[in-house]
Amino acid sequence: MDQFIPIAVVIGYLALTTAIGIAVYRRNTSGSQWAVGGSGMGLAMISVGIAGTRIGGAGTYGVSGDVIGDGVWNLWWYGITTFFALAITGLFFAVPYRRLKLQTVGEVFTIRFGSRRSQVLTSLCVQTEYLAVNIIEAYAIAVMLRGLMDVPMIYGVFIAAAIIVSYTAFGGLWGAAVTNLIHCIAIIGGFALVGILGVQELGGWQAVTERVDAHLIAAGKDTTRWWAFMGPGWIPVLGMFFSAAIHTPAASVYTNFATAAKNEKVLIPGFLLAGVFAAIMPILAGLIGILTLAEYGPDAGIRGYSNITKFATDISPYIGGAALAAVLAAIVSSGGPILLSSSTMFVRDWLPFTNSYTATEKLRAYRITTVIYGFLAAILAWVLSTTGISILDLLLFGFAMVVPPAIAIGYLIYWPRTTEPGAFWGMLTGYAAGLAWFAVTKWMISIGFEAGEGASALRETAYYFFIHQGDGIDPSYATTLVPLIFIPLLSWFTREQTEGKERFYAVVRGHADYEPAAE
Repeated sequence: MDQFIPIAVVIGYLALTTAIGIAVYRRNTSGSQWAVGGSGMGLAMISVGIAGTRIGGAGTYGVSGDVIGDGVWNLWWYGITTFFALAITGLFFAVPYRRLKLQTVGEVFTIRFGSRRSQVLTSLCVQTEYLAVNIIEAYAIAVMLRGLMDVPMIYGVFIAAAIIVSYTAFGGLWGAAVTNLIHCIAIIGGFALVGILGVQELGGWQAVTERVDAHLIAAGKDTTRWWAFMGPGWIPVLGMFFSAAIHTPAASVYTNFATAAKNEKVLIPGFLLAGVFAAIMPILAGLIGILTLAEYGPDAGIRGYSNITKFATDISPYIGGAALAAVLAAIVSSGGPILLSSSTMFVRDWLPFTNSYTATEKLRAYRITTVIYGFLAAILAWVLSTTGISILDLLLFGFAMVVPPAIAIGYLIYWPRTTEPGAFWGMLTGYAAGLAWFAVTKWMISIGFEAGEGASALRETAYYFFIHQGDGIDPSYATTLVPLIFIPLLSWFTREQTEGKERFYAVVRGHADYEPAAE
């Protein structure tokens, strides 16, 4: 009987998610209602919708695994940077997004300059990340199905795609937000239950720390460093901040939620609450990582979602079911909204002829694109599962590629002297710098680049930047610094477009209303 509990949890939870999303079908009668909820969401839906979107496998069992392998600094700083990411977006970007009634983040450039090229480039940058996320969602669910029910990978990715596509295509943003309410309760409640019962099971917190220290000493690891708040120092912490926080204002899904708010008053509290909820999740997951280490040691070979579910299942199969539901919720919760945002960007940014569509025609375009995009991601997930390519590397690369438009949008909103060539070429050089950095890093690692004793200063520098700690310095440093310098520099040396400028900033500051074309 016990062995059927995890299977029942997975089947039941996926069926519930799909049913809830489809149940919202009748709310969507136009493209606007599908993409931005008809601008009718209150504080609760905004906060849980955003929080669920933010947290996935990397923020749950990924953090738990990082804690086991590298220390508790991972749980603290993942949580802190998650909060800051959503707080920065809520405090400085969400209100202008809603005032401009954006449905994709790149539309801000077309509204200001009347030129679509920066909108399309922004979409390319964001889609680089979102394609990786959509692939990971299908991959992670398929891995879980294979582990629990021995479902072949190729069937697993298509089952995952069918689930995420169905509730997204039918339910739209409202469906994603409602299901994320269930997901947030499952994640926080499930992880908290495992954490509390786990500490009790091991004899209290002091017994946990003693067992962890014993395992670390036996493995030859530094216990002080493992428990340290700063862990290995400022460079990894800053790298986590850069990769987690800086790109977030350009993550287009938050634009969908910003415009979905029923009024401006709920936006900042909604994003801040979302930041709190989303920060709690990796901290609780990290706690379970500590308990897993205390019980099994650092070299138990526990990988993926099992670093959370194994310990919980050993307490009780029912507690294991709760942990499995929490992990599954974390994976699914980000899948729907990001797939929705991906489809919205593809239609609005890449298919300008759809601007002339009726409300019903645009809704149909969104849904068709969602189906195609979701199943394409599933196919790529299956292909990647056969190649051995690191999906985590692709995700971190995707995060870095969204930084240039985030910086460009920050300049555009808060520095009126920003020009269209400055924004476009600054983003493009930042994107190219990140792409080159990532490619050079992977190439140097593949050829076994070394900088031994007596190596030249140039070779030592190249080794530090591209091989440092085995995987090089995160490309987000390049994608941040290049546009940060190039955008203002190019803007000063290019002609300012004054047409529409006064009106644009009047809308951004709340002194005038923006009226987009009717759908």
